[in-house]
Amino acid sequence: MLFFKPSYKKSSDEELMLSISKGEKKAFDELYARYADALLRYFTRLLWKDREKAEDFVHDLFAKIIQKPELFDASRTFKTWVYSVANNMCKNEYKKQEVRKNTTNGIDHVNVIAQHDVLKETHESIFQNTYNESIQQLDSKHREVFSLRHEDGLSIKEIAEILDLNEGTVKSRLFYATKQLADLLKEFNPMMNR
Repeated sequence: MLFFKPSYKKSSDEELMLSISKGEKKAFDELYARYADALLRYFTRLLWKDREKAEDFVHDLFAKIIQKPELFDASRTFKTWVYSVANNMCKNEYKKQEVRKNTTNGIDHVNVIAQHDVLKETHESIFQNTYNESIQQLDSKHREVFSLRHEDGLSIKEIAEILDLNEGTVKSRLFYATKQLADLLKEFNPMMNR
């Protein structure tokens, strides 16, 4: 009889899911450690920079993994599957917000943006603000592909799986988004300002 605790550090995400389905808590802890921060950033970015809501979504997503590990689609990598689930959760939230907006008697909900300390305003923060505004000017399908590629570091293939698109469409959207952002941010390109 073996009395050792298995180490999950070297296990693949998919192996961890198999262990989670057998009720192994340490496997869940390892999967959580690998993905919680990245998913928090993902949700924060897509949910109007609302960190509290993003934290709730991370909690809900991992609660689903614990409660129903059988929902994992073993024909996919865990990474593309979990981002697909996260993407669908955001889409559902957008739909809920639309319904609420249409039933609030015309009262607009405005996200409050924290004021920056004037002394800390630097070229970098100006660029970041302009970049964020420029990202918001992209239509949602181009913004989504650009964010998954450049902010979440996913491959073209993974993005195609998550969004259920072919790789050519992902590349096309990525090219268009990059080109549009380059035009919007040309004032920050020293080569363009000579």
